[in-house]
Amino acid sequence: MLRRLFVFLALLVVAVGAAACASQSSPAQTDTTAFQKNAAGYVDITVDQLAKMLENKDFVLVNVHIPYEGEIPNTDLFIPFNEIADNLDKLPDKNARIVLYCRSGRMSTIAAETLVSLGYTNVFEVDGGFNAWQASGRPLEFNQPSS
Repeated sequence: MLRRLFVFLALLVVAVGAAACASQSSPAQTDTTAFQKNAAGYVDITVDQLAKMLENKDFVLVNVHIPYEGEIPNTDLFIPFNEIADNLDKLPDKNARIVLYCRSGRMSTIAAETLVSLGYTNVFEVDGGFNAWQASGRPLEFNQPSS
C-alpha cells in the first residue's frame, strides 16, 4: 500500500512538473521568426515582447511619432509616419527586421501598412506604443533627435 502511494506521488510530481514547463514561455515566443503576421502583413508585438527582443537586439527600432514626445531606449531612427515612404534610404533592406512605434500605435500602424505595401517583409509594430511602454513601468528617454 505504501509502495503504491509512493508511485502515485512520484507520478503526480512528474505530471505537475511537465504541466508547469508547458505553461512557461517558450523560446519561440521571443524568437521573432515564430511570430504570426496579421492580415495587413506585419507583426503586432507587445511592449513585453519588445523588451525581450531588445535583450538581443537584431533589428532597427524606429520612432515614427510626430511631433517628438520621447523615445524608447535603443531607438535607431526617427522618421515621421507620414514620411516613411520618402525615407526608405534610411531603412535597411526589405527583408531586415524593422520595429516601428509611436505614442499610442495609430501612427506606427499606418507606417507598418505603408512599408508592407512597399514590399517590406519583416515589419513589427508595437501595440500601444510608448504609452504602453511607460505604463509597464519602463522609462522613456528624451533625447530630441536632430533634424
